[in-house]
Amino acid sequence: MKKDEKEITVQDMPGVGAATAEKMREAGYNNLMSLAVTSPGELVDAVGVTEAAARKIISCARSSMKMGFQSGEDLLKRRERVIKISTGSKNLNELLNGGFETGAISECFGPYGSSKTQIAHVLSVSAQLPREQGGAEGCVVYIDTENTFRPERIKQIAEGFGVDPDEALKSIFVARAYNSDHQMLLAEKVEELIEKDNKNIKLVIVDSLTAHFRAEFVGRGTLAERQQKLNRHMHTLAKVADVHNVCVYVTNQVMAKPDMFFGDPTEAIGGHIVAHNSTFRIYLRKGKKRTRVAKLVDSPNLPDGEASFIVETSGLADV
Repeated sequence: MKKDEKEITVQDMPGVGAATAEKMREAGYNNLMSLAVTSPGELVDAVGVTEAAARKIISCARSSMKMGFQSGEDLLKRRERVIKISTGSKNLNELLNGGFETGAISECFGPYGSSKTQIAHVLSVSAQLPREQGGAEGCVVYIDTENTFRPERIKQIAEGFGVDPDEALKSIFVARAYNSDHQMLLAEKVEELIEKDNKNIKLVIVDSLTAHFRAEFVGRGTLAERQQKLNRHMHTLAKVADVHNVCVYVTNQVMAKPDMFFGDPTEAIGGHIVAHNSTFRIYLRKGKKRTRVAKLVDSPNLPDGEASFIVETSGLADV
């Protein structure tokens, strides 16, 4: 079966000639999997085929991929490819059962100064480490929306991990996103880096996920459009995570809820769209004596819990 899958290409789909195949490749549809997981509307917009043709192409791709139901045993075997990326903090690693997972979106939200970006910088280095040291032996894509990436910080953390700082920086591909459309485009370009440029991307960071959406869509009248775009953006990230076994780490801002009388009056931006699309959700806040507290608030397989850590020059450490 695997041999047959390799022999079938995009050009073998019904109604796809050389010109259409070239358009597909330019739009990022380089293999059957990319076709199988797209929607007819997206294929129509990207390639210019009719909706009926798009449905036929996608249906054929899914049939060729044998996409359907899988047994729990097969899924358990597929889970064996999951890599855990260490944070450098034993407490935080234990909370996440080993670290941040590949094949999933992990969202960290909290007020300013709660170490969302610090964790992003630490993961940028630890993802490059060998597996036995808690890494993923891969490169990193850092989509920076708030001008928070600092190469000097990477050098400090790399020295803390015992890694050559210059080599660590070479394996991080940074792009500054200037608006929400640019941010979405950069997320779509990640697949090109993996498939066309043969980059071994194992971590994608978006810091922060919601800043541009929050700034550009103001007022209740724009809420529906904002949520639709945010949903599409999250689906792109989820697809990259699942198809290429990549860890996607996103940071999120919070807003105050003055009508809340009990508990913490902060809530993550993006509402249910971001919440439902994130596999793991971690709430970060400042603790006592320079500590930070990470609270796991949502996970498909881990219990809720908290972990304390501190931020040092060399990275994250336990209290």
